[in-house]
Amino acid sequence: MTISIKQLTFETIIGILDHERITPQRVVIDCNIDYDYDRDKNFINYAVVAELIVSTMKQKKFELIETALEALIEEIHAKFSDAHTISLSITKPDILDNCEVCVSHQKSFL
Repeated sequence: MTISIKQLTFETIIGILDHERITPQRVVIDCNIDYDYDRDKNFINYAVVAELIVSTMKQKKFELIETALEALIEEIHAKFSDAHTISLSITKPDILDNCEVCVSHQKSFL
């Protein structure tokens, strides 16, 4: 099975520029989690995943998107050890006037 969370949107502190360290900016996160589903044992609560992503981002106030991606993947896997593969992307839609900036990362735990 794969759980997908698409366009999880919120404001947080992220970035290395001076104004990014004090002014929250909008981010959009997409997440895919592959896992083995067992009706009686294994299921991944997508609401818990979404809240974990938001709370981690807001609490840690990352400088680099790359660091945020690595930390989020580890946090999700720590909470849901049945996850085989976790894919995340973080988009900063408002940082440049003429485009959206996005970084993605995937990690397999098999």
